[in-house]
Amino acid sequence: MDLETRIAQFEQLCQDDPSNDMAWFSLGGAYAQAERHADAAEAYRKCVAANVNMSKAYQLAGKSLIALGQSDEAGEILEKGYAVAAERGDVMPKQAIAELLGEIGRAVPEIKAEKAETPAAPPGSFVDRKTGKPGTKMAYAPFKGGVGAWIHKNISKETFDEWIGLGTKIINELKLDLSKDEHEAVYDYGMRRFIGLSDEIYLEASGGKSPPEPPAEYKSTLDTILGRMGELEEFQGNLDQQVSS
Repeated sequence: MDLETRIAQFEQLCQDDPSNDMAWFSLGGAYAQAERHADAAEAYRKCVAANVNMSKAYQLAGKSLIALGQSDEAGEILEKGYAVAAERGDVMPKQAIAELLGEIGRAVPEIKAEKAETPAAPPGSFVDRKTGKPGTKMAYAPFKGGVGAWIHKNISKETFDEWIGLGTKIINELKLDLSKDEHEAVYDYGMRRFIGLSDEIYLEASGGKSPPEPPAEYKSTLDTILGRMGELEEFQGNLDQQVSS
């Protein structure tokens, strides 16, 4: 599918349902790929108007505005996006937004943490590294090697079970074939993002081995899914089409 056809399809989706944040996000991505940065910025703005929690859309709107030389407007939307990402714990968009703010000479906003108090875990209990809350320690590592050992040590059974559920949906929606290295890399990337396993930690846990990198089109889609807390219902079974060329 060529780029102009994809743009036309996403434009039609947005016209049919202006409240569909995913349609606006996808349209923004297609416009950006076509270097239609003004249109991309507007589409991303429509996305966050429909879903104020889509931190990745703030990031990409700011990036498009920077490409247009509109630093002031970029700074405003990036600062809003930084606050959203910080509140939601969206680590990667938060870091990317901070870098974009630095590019245009704007300071990263100071965000005061206002988290609800979590009851202290009883001495000796297992605390999930992702959630910071008590959980159940897995009986054994989910797979062999240093990365599996890190997960066993740091991630609760509840969190990993949640990933298995979401990961299964992603496999089905993206029609992944895990016998293929590139598709296995897609699944692995999603897992790392979900449980908060950074590239730096992966390198250390794996003895210096770099994490597998998924194809760019899959990576962008997974970032969107995880930015939406894994909500797949509104993709209407067509998620695989977003990564088809």
